Amino acid sequence: MTDADEVRHRVDTNSIDLVRIVFVNNSGVPRGRVVDAETLPDVLEAGTNVTQAMQSFNALDRLAPDGRYGPAGEVRVVPDPETFTELPYDDRAGIMLADLHDLDGNPWAAGPRAQLREYLSELKADGYVPELSFESEFYYTRETTDGETVPLDETTCFSTDGMRSAHDLILETVDALKAQGMGLAAYYPEYGPGQQELVVDHDTGVTAADNQILYKETVKAVAEAHDVGATFRPHPFPELPGTGCHIHLSVWQDDENVLYDPDADGRYPLSERGRHFVGGLLDHAPALVALTAPTVESYDRLAPGMWASAYTCWGHDNREAMVRIPSVNTDNPEAATRIEFKPSDNTNNPYLAQLGLLAAGFDGIERELDPGQPLNADPETVAEDELADRNISRLPTSLEEALDAFETNEVLAEALGDALHQSYLEVKRSEWDQSIEDGEQRTGYLARGF
Repeated sequence: MTDADEVRHRVDTNSIDLVRIVFVNNSGVPRGRVVDAETLPDVLEAGTNVTQAMQSFNALDRLAPDGRYGPAGEVRVVPDPETFTELPYDDRAGIMLADLHDLDGNPWAAGPRAQLREYLSELKADGYVPELSFESEFYYTRETTDGETVPLDETTCFSTDGMRSAHDLILETVDALKAQGMGLAAYYPEYGPGQQELVVDHDTGVTAADNQILYKETVKAVAEAHDVGATFRPHPFPELPGTGCHIHLSVWQDDENVLYDPDADGRYPLSERGRHFVGGLLDHAPALVALTAPTVESYDRLAPGMWASAYTCWGHDNREAMVRIPSVNTDNPEAATRIEFKPSDNTNNPYLAQLGLLAAGFDGIERELDPGQPLNADPETVAEDELADRNISRLPTSLEEALDAFETNEVLAEALGDALHQSYLEVKRSEWDQSIEDGEQRTGYLARGF
């Protein structure tokens, strides 16, 4: 375990001069302060100040007009020493992920990371520990002589051409990720030209969300060093496939996978509690996507035929289902049994996405919700009366529709708490309102943060 003394020692030993203290606000954009090594001891003890208005800044970098957090008042950005990482891509620099505290030193009720930590501590009291992996896709891009941003190349899905064209970038990125303690779980060129899928190993709870922040920072920094762009936007090129961030999740209790049934036959050994967990995700799906697909552009991606999922269904290895149950190998089926939540993209705040999924899933376990039979077909090809009989419906088709469901969802509201739930609504509604005012001209809409 890395403590404050160890951080100070590593900063001194490795000649680190600047340390980034980073949090993620309601917009999903990583933000923070940079502190000098000489002032780091004080910051490790008490944090550094920031205006509380940062929690009401949206993805357009504008203060939500009706946001509860304005220019008056501040909070403390308190670094977590366990997250300290020396940055392999920026000289003499380090980074720590942080919680937001009030001026009395208590976790701020509107702070996403602290709220997730509180929720996880409640689960841990009952022996539950979630393990997650954020399966992120992104596009490498270049700028034409006309100033247009286009994919880096024209390679095809899973092609060896794509492996070769991106090799140097990927190799350097993997090295940088490993230097920060993140191992490579999977890599391949994805569906779109210049699109990549690079996945780091799963981890537990808050650490998994922390890794997602560090991962995205690393991908963009390495690309930039090669004069290449990298975008995590959900649908940056209207004519090309969208970009997702599928979330793989399992839940463990007393070293046993809650989702796994040891007596089940076949490749999909989902337990009864696992089925109930899926039932909770399906039941809360319209509200959940407000957290996992939280921007206007997200809903350009959540459409039928996009392999992003557009319906509230689950299935076995069904990549058009909202919840996919991946097949497991027979060597260690318990370790591989998990759910994959597909209507998610990289504009989410990973702390809030995880919090929402867990709250919905555990509500399903508590209420013993039945998800029905798995759908192992493209729901777009299924007759409307059969979808209705299966209680399968279309996911929200706009951010506004998702926020309406989120606003009235009591389970998610309780999990986030009033301050975080309401401030999130204010920020995201301001993004929707701005898109309407701009005539939904989305080009560059997310360019600043994603």
